Amino acid sequence: MPLRERSKSRSRSHDNGNRKDSRSPSRNKKPEDYGVDTMKITDDDAAFILGKGGKTKEKISKVSGAEIELFERDLILEIRGPKLIRRRAKKYCKGVMDQRTGPVNVTQDHDDDDDLTMISVPQEAVGFVTGRAGNFLRTIEEEWNTLMFFCEVDGSRGRGKDYEKLAIFGTVRARRGAELKVLSAVETKVPGYFEKIKYEVIDRDKGKGEDGTWGTDTMTFQDDELSYALGKQGGTRKKLERASGAVVQYVGQVALFSGEKGLRRKAKEYMKWLFDQLEGPVYVNGWEDRDDCTVVDVPSECIGYVTGARRAALGNMEEEWGTLMFFMNKEAMNGGGKGRDRSARGGSEQLAIFGDKRSRRGAELKIMSAVETKSPGAFTRGVREKFSSDKGFATDRFILKDDELSYALGKEGATRKKLELASGTILQYVGHVAFLAGDLKERKRCKQFIDWLLAQRRGSVTVSDVQDRDDCTEMHIPENCKGWVTGNRGSELRRVEQATGTFMFMALDKHGEERLLIFSANAGSKTGDGGRMHAERMVNEMVQEKLRGDSRGRSDSRSRSRRRNSRKRSNSRRRRSPSRRRDSRSRSRR
Repeated sequence: MPLRERSKSRSRSHDNGNRKDSRSPSRNKKPEDYGVDTMKITDDDAAFILGKGGKTKEKISKVSGAEIELFERDLILEIRGPKLIRRRAKKYCKGVMDQRTGPVNVTQDHDDDDDLTMISVPQEAVGFVTGRAGNFLRTIEEEWNTLMFFCEVDGSRGRGKDYEKLAIFGTVRARRGAELKVLSAVETKVPGYFEKIKYEVIDRDKGKGEDGTWGTDTMTFQDDELSYALGKQGGTRKKLERASGAVVQYVGQVALFSGEKGLRRKAKEYMKWLFDQLEGPVYVNGWEDRDDCTVVDVPSECIGYVTGARRAALGNMEEEWGTLMFFMNKEAMNGGGKGRDRSARGGSEQLAIFGDKRSRRGAELKIMSAVETKSPGAFTRGVREKFSSDKGFATDRFILKDDELSYALGKEGATRKKLELASGTILQYVGHVAFLAGDLKERKRCKQFIDWLLAQRRGSVTVSDVQDRDDCTEMHIPENCKGWVTGNRGSELRRVEQATGTFMFMALDKHGEERLLIFSANAGSKTGDGGRMHAERMVNEMVQEKLRGDSRGRSDSRSRSRRRNSRKRSNSRRRRSPSRRRDSRSRSRR
């Protein structure tokens, strides 16, 4: 489809369901140098800037921090933001467009707006680092929120050169993460290369960061140690990276820890405890005084259930919440330190959870929920409802009845996950007690979502005014499309919710008129996945589908389920064995 035709079809899709995004005007004062720059581009350049499904434009916007709008009819690119951010965005757009006609020319002096890292990649590793159709570089860009391309430096690039220059644009942390991932791949292809540039890499960006302590520490492993520190499919490395907040990467036999001083210290401590567990039980003295540790007393009879076979359950929780978790046993260590002994705890062991506050709370509540399933009352006996007025991170709790709990949980916990994702709150059910963890706005939003959800069991829900909310998109669906959009028992809305991380339902306004409300803390974007805008696009597509069907004279009775069943029947006919087909033909001849 030509670029301008795509533009027309996209603009039509917004007209099918009248939509009102209930975002209140921003009260944040914009910087003094906030402004708008425009770039006149060609039709081919517009296609390159837009990218497949608009993803390239979205990526440039995320890396630069600028608001970017492409007016495809006029072929004008509009860039909004403070002066430095606009400059970066224009530079990134130019780099993307230059790739269409030839090599990108980058110079460290002219193009470094405190956002550039340049590394030399040996010629024999360039193809390996790039990947088929650039897939490996694109994967790194997505993981680390960077923009990367091979480039000319002072007009020199190409065959006959021993190295090619790779430009990496982004924040200091993002650039370092992408750089080390590239160097890890290079070392696989050209062993020993990292040793030649090791100190240049370690010293890069030293002293930067939020507190001026940015740096890189190293640790060298033996072969067997490296495989343990890496873990299955790199799971252990990723866990240490997320829990500590530092960039953790292995290049050959060398582990590199990059970040501010405190983050690097945590990452190295976590690594040490990881290896200490090979020698026996580990106990962290002074854990009570740490700002990165939460300890949960797990009853002895629940330890196996919480841990899972070959530590699978605990590992899944670590992966979900980005934490490091292990059982501590002070008694077995025969060491000093504070804390009660095992007998005093009534037959329990201490489970240590390391990570940031939000991640630790999420993991802790999941552990509590698992323990409560195995040993009812362990955490909820005598618990009362509590609602905090603290504006910062805190936890509220309230008690659900039996029928309310099953409805708010959903099949395999799907409803709980939906409400958690849409509200931006940690939501966990420990027995019949719902725990809501987050800031005050998140907790109130989640409680309101649960109230609306439970109210739907009694009939239509009235949400009178959403104009002042920043988490809601309101859509007025044509009357003849409502059943099509909601689906049988709300199945289509549930499908959209699952795909976009939103909470959606039909609700009455103060005048008694029904409309569709899409709730999520994530506004989403015009082309990206997830959030309210993504849900809105999916709803508009369903409305279009229904209107097209009606214009062709298709009756409403021909539902999705009937069409699916007819496809299944046709497939089964095609799959019938030759002998059955022959039998049916012979019977017809008789």
